[in-house]
Amino acid sequence: MKTLKKQRRIQLIVVASIALAAATGLVGYAMRDGINYFRSPSQIAESPPHPGERFRIGGLVETGTLVRGQGKTVTFEVTDGGANIPVSYTGVLPDLFEEGQGMVGTGYYVDGVFAATEILAKHDETYMPKEVIDALKAQGTYKETDS
Repeated sequence: MKTLKKQRRIQLIVVASIALAAATGLVGYAMRDGINYFRSPSQIAESPPHPGERFRIGGLVETGTLVRGQGKTVTFEVTDGGANIPVSYTGVLPDLFEEGQGMVGTGYYVDGVFAATEILAKHDETYMPKEVIDALKAQGTYKETDS
């Protein structure tokens, strides 16, 4: 009788382990499109991402590079002080978007141009995303502001 109980217990543990592994695999599979890695312009210049890889880029909008095309198409360059990456975006920019300010964009790197599907801008005069601050500090171009 004890052998049968022990055998059932082992079977239950094996089935539970398989179910846990399958659930973990399904969660990872479901989240694969929702995970967007952040890259600075210098990281993109050093090792360009794979074609079709969706990621986020952040930095400062380079002064003098903002060009509004026909319709809602806008091009500009984003920099972290070490490298500039051209960005193309079709859509309505946030109201606070301007040259010399921090931004984060989500999209794809296509033929040397970051094709943004979403652009986020700072939400007040002192805010900058943590990833952008870290990238600018790594390049030595970040200046602390007194708040």
